[in-house]
Amino acid sequence: MKEIKLFLGPQHPGMHGNASVHMYVEGDIINKSRLVPGMLHRGFEKSMENRTWMNNIGLIPRVCVVEPDINEMCFAQGAEILNEVLVPEKAHYIRMLILELARISIHLMSLGGIGGPTGLYTAMYWAQADRDLLLDIFEAITGHRVYHMYIVPGGVRKDLPEGIEKLIIKTLDGIESRLPEYEDLIFNNPTMQSRMVGEIMLPAEVVWDLGVTGIGMRSATGEAYDLRKVNPYARYDQVEFDVPVATYSDAYTRMKLKMLEVYQSIRIIRQVLDGMPEGKPNVKISRGSALKWTVKEGQIYSAVESSRGEFGYYMVSDGGTSPYRVAVRGASYPQGLLGIEKYMPGTRIDDAPLWFDTMGICSPEIDR
Repeated sequence: MKEIKLFLGPQHPGMHGNASVHMYVEGDIINKSRLVPGMLHRGFEKSMENRTWMNNIGLIPRVCVVEPDINEMCFAQGAEILNEVLVPEKAHYIRMLILELARISIHLMSLGGIGGPTGLYTAMYWAQADRDLLLDIFEAITGHRVYHMYIVPGGVRKDLPEGIEKLIIKTLDGIESRLPEYEDLIFNNPTMQSRMVGEIMLPAEVVWDLGVTGIGMRSATGEAYDLRKVNPYARYDQVEFDVPVATYSDAYTRMKLKMLEVYQSIRIIRQVLDGMPEGKPNVKISRGSALKWTVKEGQIYSAVESSRGEFGYYMVSDGGTSPYRVAVRGASYPQGLLGIEKYMPGTRIDDAPLWFDTMGICSPEIDR
């Protein structure tokens, strides 16, 4: 037997999400690899067409469990454009707050997740503890820790609770003060450098071949393509932040950019809290039952910048109470499916989990 078949996931500590990679290996080199998604979540798009517009609010966060709010934003934003709904100014700012808290949360999960396949469990414990503090904030604002169902057509479900600003600032101050320790633990660690520097490359030609966006593209091409800058939504054109870029996309660089984005998200949130306008957090979108809310006939592509790149919903309405068609443009689809099958071969077995973590792959958005 020169070539054997091995399975990575879904139970492996290096696997991110409910998926599996079938690897055909010779020695410790992967000769062929195939992603098998759909181990838990699947069929979202067709399910959305069989639910009302408002009932979908409870379903769409599950398209990407660890970053559910981008789904809410895409869906709500698309429905609002089709129905010409004007969202209050305060809702725009609250949406930015939620989306940036979510960005920090998933980057911390990634920074900690690298500890599983490398044996650096301290990073995992630190990141999970800090992320749990952010989940406390989500629970205080939305009533939920994971699936928030907070960004809805017309704004957000309810106003921010009194005094939440102090909790947010205290939490962000604590996380920001610990980031230099993350830097020493992960990026200045000789063992981690040997595992990440020059490994799992994502050259610019591969980025264009696969259609990779987000950190994968920005780390390989130096292009500061970020929808928050290129096509601002919410009120991202009213806050200042930088888009970290690089021109050498190995595992180390991609993780470093995630760390830098945490700093920028904290910077955005501080501006949002300082500039939070007065007023209502939502507008009434239906005269009768919200479950019977209809959306005007038309089609729209609604996109936001997720932690993994451009995340979009293409939605078609026939004027009824349910979407006629919904198609999800998952940000990690190119590197999570096409990249694994085309470019993972040639890497070592022990680097396969690092592919998932540094590329930022969310398996439900692939088999959706």
